Amino acid sequence: MDRGRLTVFLGMAPGVGKTFAMLDEAHRRVSRGADVVVGIVETHDRPRTAALLEGLEVVPRRVVGHRGAEFGEMDTDAILARRPAVVLVDELAHTNVPGSLRAKRHEDVDVLRNAGIDVVTTLNIQHLESLNEVVQDITGVQQRETVPDAVVRAADQVQLVDMSPEGLRRRLAHGNVYRAEQIDASLASFFRPGNLIALRELALLWLADRVDTALDDYRRTQGIDQTWPTRERVVVAVTGGPESETLLRRAGRIAQRGAGGELVAVHVVRGDGLTGPAADLAGLKRLVDDLGGTFHTVVGEDVPTSVIEFARGVNATLVVVGVSSHPRWWRVFRQTTASDLARLSGAIDVHLVTHEQAGGAGGLRVPRSTLGATRTRTGWVLALLLPVLLTWLFHGGHSPDDFPLEVLAFLAATVLVALVGGLVPALVAAVVGFGLLNWFFTTPVGRFTISEPTNVVALAVFLAVATGVASVVDIAARRASEAGRARAEATTLSGLAQSVLTGSDTAQAVVDRLREAFGLTAVALLRRTPSGWDLVSAAGDVPDDADSPDGPDATTVAVDATHVLRLHGRTLHSSDMRVVEAFALQAGLVLEYRRLRDREARAAVLERAEETSTALLRAVSHDLRTPLATMRTSVDGLVAGEALSEDDRTSLLTSIRSATDQLVHLIDNLLDLSRISSGLVEPRLTDVSLEEVLPVAVAGHPSDRLVLDLDEATPFVRTDPGLLERVVANLADNAVRHSPPDRPVRVGVHLHADTIEVRVVDRGPGVPSATRGRMFEPFQRLGDASPGGLGLGLAVARGLASSMGASVAAEDTPGGGLTLVVSVPRASSDPLEQEVGRG
Repeated sequence: MDRGRLTVFLGMAPGVGKTFAMLDEAHRRVSRGADVVVGIVETHDRPRTAALLEGLEVVPRRVVGHRGAEFGEMDTDAILARRPAVVLVDELAHTNVPGSLRAKRHEDVDVLRNAGIDVVTTLNIQHLESLNEVVQDITGVQQRETVPDAVVRAADQVQLVDMSPEGLRRRLAHGNVYRAEQIDASLASFFRPGNLIALRELALLWLADRVDTALDDYRRTQGIDQTWPTRERVVVAVTGGPESETLLRRAGRIAQRGAGGELVAVHVVRGDGLTGPAADLAGLKRLVDDLGGTFHTVVGEDVPTSVIEFARGVNATLVVVGVSSHPRWWRVFRQTTASDLARLSGAIDVHLVTHEQAGGAGGLRVPRSTLGATRTRTGWVLALLLPVLLTWLFHGGHSPDDFPLEVLAFLAATVLVALVGGLVPALVAAVVGFGLLNWFFTTPVGRFTISEPTNVVALAVFLAVATGVASVVDIAARRASEAGRARAEATTLSGLAQSVLTGSDTAQAVVDRLREAFGLTAVALLRRTPSGWDLVSAAGDVPDDADSPDGPDATTVAVDATHVLRLHGRTLHSSDMRVVEAFALQAGLVLEYRRLRDREARAAVLERAEETSTALLRAVSHDLRTPLATMRTSVDGLVAGEALSEDDRTSLLTSIRSATDQLVHLIDNLLDLSRISSGLVEPRLTDVSLEEVLPVAVAGHPSDRLVLDLDEATPFVRTDPGLLERVVANLADNAVRHSPPDRPVRVGVHLHADTIEVRVVDRGPGVPSATRGRMFEPFQRLGDASPGGLGLGLAVARGLASSMGASVAAEDTPGGGLTLVVSVPRASSDPLEQEVGRG
């Protein structure tokens, strides 16, 4: 069975006419003979929209009950049973009422499409998941109902329902969108002109991006390689050298000439993994971001081929490249990158940009040595001494037959110089050796002329071999150095990647590792605020001006739009900036993880609060209503009963008093729980005797229901007497309620070295160990069906105890039942003992 097609009518805001356009499309399809039904459409009491429902078959909604109310949701099962060709489903991002088969409406749509039914739906741009935070930043309104971007991107057709912001505000002002009492507030908040302009731009850009993606998909599936210049897309090839900024700025100006122009920068990395010449890619990426473009890195052996393949892949219309910086003599022997690009480009135009480095100097540019100053100086010394020393050794006993041996000796000396000092000293040694061999060892001796042709060949071969070997040795040394640097970078980046994947890094760990990896004196992570810069994390000797990204000896690396890394100490080589950029990326990920964790924590708090509110409402609906009902009934009886006997009147008054006490107790528990949750409980700790607290706490229970065992010699405790009294009273009430009438509750004291335990022992049914962990949570009745309780007593007891440094735990009572233990800190010194000592 073919999957049903999805058509989305996309709008920038409510009221632009998405539902109207969807219903109009439905009438057109019906007129063509299509089987169309309305799954669910929200008219929002708009007459013109409601009128379009006439003539369309509407599937009745399924009624779902939630929190005592009834809601109408789309009946997906009824639509599947009806099996129309097309179904209209309004508001794709809608969240279904709890109790529905699926949580989101787009999940119902997916079920319908899997059954082969075409779906036509509507969506506002602010409900896309990827744009949710952007819309919140613009409008200040958080959209709680979102739909994943992948759902909309997978749609077969997306139609934009558009109108000007001024037209939408007029429509709103005329009462065509909201009721009269909502118009002024809407125009002054969400429907402000700036908000609508921004939302309209978001909708247009998102749809343009999807159209561009669809075009790329079509070209790829159809195997179309040639460029389709639907819009100006400029690819600029950068090497990372000093000319790259000139190329990027020039390419940026070219891209901005036409509407919709796009700048794409590409840097080609060698396929062997070696870095090649040092490139300030981090700085170039920042410049590309400032120009509104994107930066890409590709791997390839041949630069022109890689650039053209990339340009064709992104459907580029123009490639911008700099004029060759090689000297003129270089271009005699081989083609430049620009000429190769022009030869390979085909339909893509190639634009050459001149720069200060174009053409280079007339002579040979000596590459920078990677061997270090000591080895280079040693190489120069050997380049000058070894040829002279060999000349001195061989000149005394020279014979023409020894010439091949002398040539090999000089060649070995040149190789040794190359191994020690690199290419340039080796070339000097080869030239000096060539001259010395010619002057002292080839006939005629003492002249630079050569009489024997074989000697000419030998000297030429010597010079060529010496030069070639020196070049190979120098290149190998460079590659080894680059490979070592690449290996170090890979090791560092691997550690970074591992820490990101495991989520074990913190912002402090990032700055510590960055300082250690590059030997810096200090590293600071700064955050931009409306009033300036704040220091987030720092490592090392941070200067006094660390709260600013600028400084005389500081290097600044951007992390994201609001964070930067400030580096102090040695000046980093441009090749090190790749790793620094990776550290900056990880710092951004760490900050993002922190933000997500904070959001998750806030969401968890809100979820717990919602659960608490739900439980409270559920409990209040019964437990608070019961005493109120009792009081009202008794009061009505007193008011209406003129012939009531004295006993009846006393009974009613007793009922009122009992219900009032019950209600006061419940409200006190609710207030205590609120104070505990808000952190407003401020205990006043003092040294007090349990003889002053426990008798008051259990005074409300008769002696046949509760027995207090308390020794007069019990040491003092450090506590808040009033809070401890509430704790013990709640535990005692709970124990008496669950203990059998013939088995009284016992409240006793047990002494320890640092604490004194108040133990409340009952002989009731006890609490299974599996559910014991929940018994101290709010609104947990755990099977307690007795009236007059919200399940707050134990939660309030533990909260109050914790606030004053005590603890509450539960144990099994030997022989059956539950023992609740309050551990209270002992006083540092017994006041009675102090009185005796003073006496």
